Amino acid sequence: MPLFAIYAADKPDTLALRLERYAEHRTYTEEQEDAGVRTIMSGPLQTDDGEVMNGSLLIVEARDRATVERYIAHDPFKRHGIWGEVKISRFHRRRG
Repeated sequence: MPLFAIYAADKPDTLALRLERYAEHRTYTEEQEDAGVRTIMSGPLQTDDGEVMNGSLLIVEARDRATVERYIAHDPFKRHGIWGEVKISRFHRRRG
């Protein structure tokens, strides 16, 4: 199955909401394999000083882009208005 890189930038002033919804987001991402999305790697984006989370980066395996788009649309961070712009790109792993 192909890999996809997901870059999701948080909307301004949503850190408190991100922290409030974190457990729900994590549970969601861990339960999506049956829906056709397997997380290979994920974690928060941060400000340059590492002090504040301001987005998410995920590498997922899925059958196609439409599956990834559905996955993102139902993620708690998207549903609760934490993520603003989300970019999805097919990704070819050369190393790692």
